[in-house]
Amino acid sequence: MFNLTPNQKSNTASEQAKNTFWQAISASPNLMIKLHNSDLHSEPMRVQFDQDARSKLWIYTTKNNRIASGGLAMAQFISKAHDVFACISGQLVEEKDPLIIDKYWSKEVEAWYPDGKLDSNLLMLRFELSDAEIWLVNNTTEAFDKFAVGATVTSKEVGSHQKIKL
Repeated sequence: MFNLTPNQKSNTASEQAKNTFWQAISASPNLMIKLHNSDLHSEPMRVQFDQDARSKLWIYTTKNNRIASGGLAMAQFISKAHDVFACISGQLVEEKDPLIIDKYWSKEVEAWYPDGKLDSNLLMLRFELSDAEIWLVNNTTEAFDKFAVGATVTSKEVGSHQKIKL
């Protein structure tokens, strides 16, 4: 985890937050996602992550899924260690490139589709990311010790918060 100090330049802190976010999502590629103008709740989706395409994530889903129509979307992410939190916005669009569909295909994905890549209900979406708010939690015992005894804890002791472009 990056420890950000107040005297660091904001672009450095933003880059560190962005890199920490990408490391966390590569370790646990699960999001809660919903369409922007939908009254339906967010749902968990496993994303396909490519470290060389850091402004895109891919999602295998079905044509009758609540996000299948695409459009503006918002997703929430919590890392395994609960030290990275993010709210991500972007655009969901259908991915039609067979090379991309093949690239991320795996036994785990295939388990969801009885007819494999030929499943008539298979849909791949590309989540084109625009921006995010990222919270990095400083899991030091000092801050938690202060919480435990009711002492004053500053926001900088708990972690940092960055708004970034993706």
